Amino acid sequence: MNTFGQYFKVSIFGESHGPAIGVVLDGVPENIPLSEADFDEDIARRSPGAVGTTPRREADKPKILSGVLDGYTTGAPLTIVFWNSNVHSQDYEQFAAVPRPGHADFTGNIKYNFANDPRGGGHFSGRLTLPIVAAGVVAKKILTAEYGSEEHPEKLDVRINAELLEIGGEKDPAKWDELLRAVAAEGDSVGGIIECTVTGLGVGVGDPFWDSVESCISHAIFSIPGIRGIEFGDGFAAARMKGSEHNDPFGPEGPVKNGAGGINGGLTNGAPIVFRVAVKPTSSIFKPQKTWDFENKKETTLQIKGRHDVCFARRTPVIVEAMTTIVLADLL
Repeated sequence: MNTFGQYFKVSIFGESHGPAIGVVLDGVPENIPLSEADFDEDIARRSPGAVGTTPRREADKPKILSGVLDGYTTGAPLTIVFWNSNVHSQDYEQFAAVPRPGHADFTGNIKYNFANDPRGGGHFSGRLTLPIVAAGVVAKKILTAEYGSEEHPEKLDVRINAELLEIGGEKDPAKWDELLRAVAAEGDSVGGIIECTVTGLGVGVGDPFWDSVESCISHAIFSIPGIRGIEFGDGFAAARMKGSEHNDPFGPEGPVKNGAGGINGGLTNGAPIVFRVAVKPTSSIFKPQKTWDFENKKETTLQIKGRHDVCFARRTPVIVEAMTTIVLADLL
């Protein structure tokens, strides 16, 4: 399905090399100030340009089609589109018969009986994270908005920040460019780890079990193409701790440490939500790979053409922020 959320609903549409991609947001409150310029900062964070990112350049200018009047949201469904222009579809013609390792060429063709659009990854493409970032911009405005009556105003001030901690196992940012140039020269790719922190939620957001805060966040984070793992607080390290080491004692203002990552019983406990995300190496690499030729029914060697990130984790922190913000806007 292409829709997420119960109250703040996010529906994405389009393909990487189709005419346009976009998002429809339902449940956006009225009278939130919003203009197309509001999207510039987060879109720029997702855009390529740094060492190790794709040479594909798109304008990525949002066009608001509905849900905004005179600079304010109306409460109607909000529709935003981005036009595609810089496409090289011929680079993808062979992948219907010879699927790329690590991609959705094989699974998508089987599921959709070879009707799937293979160009640039089609609807499976990481390009579909652009409208998700746009949805995150709107959700951030919801999480910092003023609500209630004049007599009883309420101010939400939830802040989400995601940062790249390491690339290819290297934790020193000063060494990342050199590392990525070396990996690119080999025709290969690397992944990375991103940490996200959420503040301002207070106590009691979320529900037990199915809709626990970490369940909802994990659902959305794993919807980002290429995510391989997520951990909250102490994460996997908790399995090697004793209870006395992992437990978070309480003080007068809540937990005094944060091994749980800000969540107890599926509910926020007042401490910051802290989680980390593992991003896989880019699947499209120039190094030759073994795969299967379904047309000629034999093993073959595939050397992928096209324009691809050496490490798309560089562009992913803002997407992690957007997904987290979407979840919290829905929960709140």
